[in-house]
Amino acid sequence: MAEQRMISGSSALLASTEAAGWRDYLELTKPRVVAVMLLTAIVGMFLAAPGLPPLSALLFGTLGIALAAGSAAAVNQVADRHIDARMARTHRRPLPQGKVTAGQGLLFAAVLGVSGIGMLVILVNPLTGWLTLASLIGYALIYTMLLKRATPQNIVIGGIAGASPPLLGWVAVTGSLQPDGLLLVLIIFAWTPPHFWSLCIHKRDDYARAGVPMLPVTHGVDYTALQIVLYSLLMIATTMLPLMTGMCGLWYLVGVSVLNMRFLQWAWRVYQDPLGTAPMAMFYYSITYIMALFVVLLADHYLAPSFGLWPVPDFWAL
Repeated sequence: MAEQRMISGSSALLASTEAAGWRDYLELTKPRVVAVMLLTAIVGMFLAAPGLPPLSALLFGTLGIALAAGSAAAVNQVADRHIDARMARTHRRPLPQGKVTAGQGLLFAAVLGVSGIGMLVILVNPLTGWLTLASLIGYALIYTMLLKRATPQNIVIGGIAGASPPLLGWVAVTGSLQPDGLLLVLIIFAWTPPHFWSLCIHKRDDYARAGVPMLPVTHGVDYTALQIVLYSLLMIATTMLPLMTGMCGLWYLVGVSVLNMRFLQWAWRVYQDPLGTAPMAMFYYSITYIMALFVVLLADHYLAPSFGLWPVPDFWAL
């Protein structure tokens, strides 16, 4: 049944039978993915300010980043429309179903991208706009059109584009690149492979059918499960860096320790039983994890000074 639906999705690429509605265009922007990105960007704005971030940066920065992220997602779906039509997970998207044509999708992406980048350059600051443009190009063009089809390390190499939102939020407030903002990028960069590979294990047959060289397809499930454990350990190490630099205090240490223990537990379960239910359970937890981690960062930023727990001792001086 799933294959029949995917075949009908492929046919829909050739002939549209239903007019697109606003929900179809909204789906092109991957709203749930963008929502997570915006959370990290907004937290980056608050972390960059000793008090509250300027309202203009918060408002126009968030909107501009959202528009640019939606544009990148739309280009991604246009480029992947033939792949999506062959995958059970994605064959119901607007392009495989023929509700939106490739031309309409690209025009929609262009309007979003120009509006978002223009808003950032004019109403926030030029550096935020250019960094956002670089991220858009990195995800929509370099990752989607080149890396995704060329190497099983696509998500590792291309992950830097998806890791940029907290830095974009930081720069929207400060107007400059600073080490603490880059640390936030590093955390998401290290989180991305175990997060996405857990999904890839579960959907490996989809990716194999579509001819996408994801790690479980090219190197097997057991190897991918091992990489999930190793990258989880790397991610946990990166989450300690804000403590070592004095960016965060003890509230963060407590919160991130709980989150990390649970993440590592799921990674180990995937390693023990990669063909069971653990990979998808880990994938869903990893989404909760990254949102909760940034909420903990935000809470520590404002609560720790009030309780005299800011900052932790300088680890490098010990």
